[in-house]
Amino acid sequence: MTKTDLRTYSTKDYYPGSAIKRVSWYLISMCFFRTPFPWPIKIKILLLRAYGARIGEGVVMKPSIHIKYPWFLTIGDYSWIGEMVWIDNLVSISIGSNACVSQGAMLLTGNHNYKKSSFDLMMKPIVLEDGVWIGAKSVVCPGVNCGSHSVLSVGSVATSNLKTYSVYSGNPAKEIKTREILEG
Repeated sequence: MTKTDLRTYSTKDYYPGSAIKRVSWYLISMCFFRTPFPWPIKIKILLLRAYGARIGEGVVMKPSIHIKYPWFLTIGDYSWIGEMVWIDNLVSISIGSNACVSQGAMLLTGNHNYKKSSFDLMMKPIVLEDGVWIGAKSVVCPGVNCGSHSVLSVGSVATSNLKTYSVYSGNPAKEIKTREILEG
């Protein structure tokens, strides 16, 4: 049987940006995003935009958020990002308008090919369409598209696309019912 050989692992084909850009973002991130200090949201949005993120109006960002590379991030109007959310965007993550990513959720664009001895890095973008709710401590895996107004319930793992106006639960997440939204 062939075995995993991490000595052969390489990311030579992956270039997320210059070292200066990545290091400067890391320092900014540690001071303003990954901290429990509640910096004003306007400052956070200004910094994200300065690093290439496309951020809409009325976005709410709680403390202790991990954003890997803001230049691969788009967030629509009036979306919420909860405390301790991990946006591991090695490639693009697009979050629509009026979407909610709750506390401790993880959006993961990268994974490893366990079938290859070199454990190659695999990356696919994530799309959260308008009105999506990603529940606390949930995980959205690489390449997943969460359809408009879909819900991923607390602690669930989305390994495949979520249909519009559907509620999903479990690991892997399965559709459990239709989402019905009542007037305010």
